[in-house]
Amino acid sequence: MRFGTLFKVLLLSFIPSLVIASTGGEEVHFPLWSGIFFVVMLLSIAVIPLINAEWWSKRYGWVAIALAIPAGIIVVSQKTSLLIHVIGEYLSFIILLGSLFIIAGGIVIKIGAKGTPKLNVLLLFIGAFFASFVGTTGASMVLIRPLIRANQWRKNVVHIFIFFIFLVSNIGGLLTPLGDPPLFLGFLKGVPFLWTFKLIPFWLLATTILIVIFFFIDNHFLKKEDLSAMDKVMPLSEKRLEIKGKRNFIFLLMVIGSFFLPPLFREVVMISAGLLSIYFTPLTLREENSFTYHPIIEVALLFIGIFVTMIPVMKILEVSGSKLGIEEPYQFFWVTGALSSFLDNAPTYLVFMATAQSVAIAKGITTNLIVGVPEVYLKAISVGAVFMGANSYIGNGPNFMVKAICEENDIKMPSFFGYMAWSVGILIPVFILITFVFFR
Repeated sequence: MRFGTLFKVLLLSFIPSLVIASTGGEEVHFPLWSGIFFVVMLLSIAVIPLINAEWWSKRYGWVAIALAIPAGIIVVSQKTSLLIHVIGEYLSFIILLGSLFIIAGGIVIKIGAKGTPKLNVLLLFIGAFFASFVGTTGASMVLIRPLIRANQWRKNVVHIFIFFIFLVSNIGGLLTPLGDPPLFLGFLKGVPFLWTFKLIPFWLLATTILIVIFFFIDNHFLKKEDLSAMDKVMPLSEKRLEIKGKRNFIFLLMVIGSFFLPPLFREVVMISAGLLSIYFTPLTLREENSFTYHPIIEVALLFIGIFVTMIPVMKILEVSGSKLGIEEPYQFFWVTGALSSFLDNAPTYLVFMATAQSVAIAKGITTNLIVGVPEVYLKAISVGAVFMGANSYIGNGPNFMVKAICEENDIKMPSFFGYMAWSVGILIPVFILITFVFFR
C-alpha cells in the first residue's frame, strides 16, 4: 500500500469532524468519534482476557451489551431503520451459525487413525476444498471435532487448530458464492455464480503454501510427543472410520439450500433444520461430541456488540472509501483485507465493490467489467475479503466458534494477540507473495 493511501486511512480515522453516509436516499451523520465503541469492543476482546481471564469469562456478555447500547443510541438518533436492518443481519448471522453448530454437534465422526502430519494435512485439505461448497462455517463445524478427536493423544496441538482456522474457516471458502458471505452477496448483486472459479489460482497458491508450512511445523511438534500415548487414548477397537448421526447431513443440506431462499424464509428453514436435528439426534451422540451450547452463546453475545458498534464505522467507510485514493488492484486487495480482518467482511466487500465501480467510471474503464467492476479489482476485493478474514479471531464468524469449541475441549488457544502473532508471521508473507504474483 502506498504511504499516501495509508496516511489517508489514518487521517480519516482521527480527524474530529462529521462524516455523512448516504442510506436509502437520506443523509446519515456520524461523528468519527462514534467509532470509539467498536475500538473499545475490539480492545476488550483482545486485552481483558490477558489481564483477568476469569473476570472476562463471566462478564464478556455484559461488556458487549454495555458498548452496544450507547452505539445503538447514536445510530437511532440518526436513523432507527439502520439499527433495525443491522439487527436483522445479526439475527441471520447467528441463526446460520447456530443451526450449523447444532447440526454438526449431532454428527460423530471418528477417523480411526492417530493425528499424524499426513492425516492432519489430508483433513485440512478436505476441509479447505469442501468449505467452498458447504461454506466455511459448515465445513468448520463438521470437521473440527473429528480433528480434535484424532489429535487428543498429543500435547502440542494448538498449531493444528490455528491452521484449521486459516484454511477451513477462511481461505478454503474462495471457490463458490456458497463458501463465504461476501461472495454470496456478490452473487446476489449480479456476479455470475461460476465466476469465482477464476479465483482457483489464488486458492491453489495459498492452500499449497500453507499446507506445506503446516506439514513441517506439525512434524516438528510430533517429535516432542510420546508416540506410545496414542494407544492409551485410542483403543484398538476404535481404529476404524465411523460416522454416526448421518441424518444430520440432510439437515446440513437444508441449511445450504436455504441460501437461495428470500430472507425470512431462509431463516425459517435454518431454524427448522436445527430443531429437527435436536429432535432426531440421540442425546448420546451429542454427549460423545462433548456438545454444549456455551460456544454459540459466547459468539452470540460478543457479536451483538461487534455488529452494533460496527455500524458507524461501516457507514463512515461508505463515503470515505472513495476518498482514499484506492486505484490499483493491490490497494483494493490490502485495504479490503485489512478491514475484513476486524470488521464484518461481507459489508466491507460491498463497500469496496461500490468504490471500484466509482473508480471504473472515473477512469472511463468500459472493458472486462463484472457488474460494473473491473475484473481485476473484483478479484482483489474478493480474495482480500475471504483470505484476510483469517487475520484475527473476529475476522470471520467460524474463527471464534472454532476457538470456543477447542477451549471447551481443554485446548488452550492463543490470546487475541497471540493468534495474530501466528497470522502475521505466516499469512502476511503469503499475502505479500499473492500481491507480487497477481496484483503488481
